Amino acid sequence: MSILIKNSTILTKNNSRQRLHGDLYIEDHQIVELSKKPLTIEADYKIDGTEKLVLPGLLNTHTHIPMTLFRGYADDMLLKDWLTQRIWPAEAKLDKKFIQCGTELGLLEMIASGTTSYLDMYFFEDIIAKVSEKVGIRGFLGFALIGFDTPEYKAAELIPQCEQFVKRWKGNSLISPVVAPHSAYSCNPETLQKSLEVAMKYDVPLHTHCSETRDEVYDIEKRYGVRPVEHLKKIGLLRKGTILAHCGWITKNEILEMKNAGVVVSHCPVSNMKIASGGYAPIPELLDAYVPVGLGTDGAASNNTLDMFETMKFCALIHKNHRWDPTVLPAQTVVDLATKGGATCLGIQHTLGSLDEGKTADLIIIDLKKPHLTPLHDPISHLVYAVRGTDVCTTIINGKPVMLNLDFLTIDYEKTIEQAQRYAQELIS
Repeated sequence: MSILIKNSTILTKNNSRQRLHGDLYIEDHQIVELSKKPLTIEADYKIDGTEKLVLPGLLNTHTHIPMTLFRGYADDMLLKDWLTQRIWPAEAKLDKKFIQCGTELGLLEMIASGTTSYLDMYFFEDIIAKVSEKVGIRGFLGFALIGFDTPEYKAAELIPQCEQFVKRWKGNSLISPVVAPHSAYSCNPETLQKSLEVAMKYDVPLHTHCSETRDEVYDIEKRYGVRPVEHLKKIGLLRKGTILAHCGWITKNEILEMKNAGVVVSHCPVSNMKIASGGYAPIPELLDAYVPVGLGTDGAASNNTLDMFETMKFCALIHKNHRWDPTVLPAQTVVDLATKGGATCLGIQHTLGSLDEGKTADLIIIDLKKPHLTPLHDPISHLVYAVRGTDVCTTIINGKPVMLNLDFLTIDYEKTIEQAQRYAQELIS
């Protein structure tokens, strides 16, 4: 398959942050040519890029995709109450139909708003993997491990089933398996250790929540005598290949430990603000310490959208406000976090995260002919402070269009929304 995008503004986000006006040619999954001069190549798809902006697809480094069906179901609650009173009781009733519907809805939303890769942590990940592969989105799928029975398996079955999941999907062109112990407060040290063993045995990432709230920090200190980061370090999880979500309550010493260990962080500012965790990952300090950082939406139950443009805006604003300094996290840095930063967190920075000749063609196109995007002084500024997910008109993943000029090519828009609405009502009735 080949695609030619003509006469567009292209933000490469490469090492030199090259910006050009011209054409981009894709063939067999790869970006073959970027040109300031008009290309006359024949292609299967020719896209008019006039008054449009081309940039790398966004990478969502922390979410729980099927939880789209819990959107608006449990709002305005403390995280502990949110989990124990609403989410975990509802999740006890989960079935394969819920996962199928919730995943399809989540993928539809992500594709529509410019996300081309995502890191998930949930149950029934085989279903999520099959749906993601069919739709054509790039999924890093975390088999959730937790200290009690899940809707899918008994607690004692989780580790061996996780290993089988990793073996089934490792090597797939779109799906990458991930080992995902939920957290230090919901998994005992033995579960965390066994999770690590599986991740190391198959050389796959490990993903877990860490220091999301003060209560979590106090709980781990009370149980084990150390803070969550030190607890993970003692077990061995603080290592290259580990992706920590949130990290809203970490210290300067913990940042140094994280840097030395080679871990990466997924920052989820919207979810953190919604549950009023009171703390945000200290992104400026993490970046100064060369700890890789990506952005995540978290699940739609605690966000309540999967719009990475919204997440970028919140990321920029909360840190400026928190520091009383408008120069903190400039727009250029925030866009980096959503593209190159996310690719680095997922270990795919050599093939994704920027638009370079020879790299894999995951990219999106934004329609700039909108009142809220006019005038266009600086496209980078617009991406953070003005663009909405609904401004994305085309999404290309692995060199194939999955949304073209607002038409969905791999998923049924009307059917997906209708089924999700109906089934969500059945679930909570």
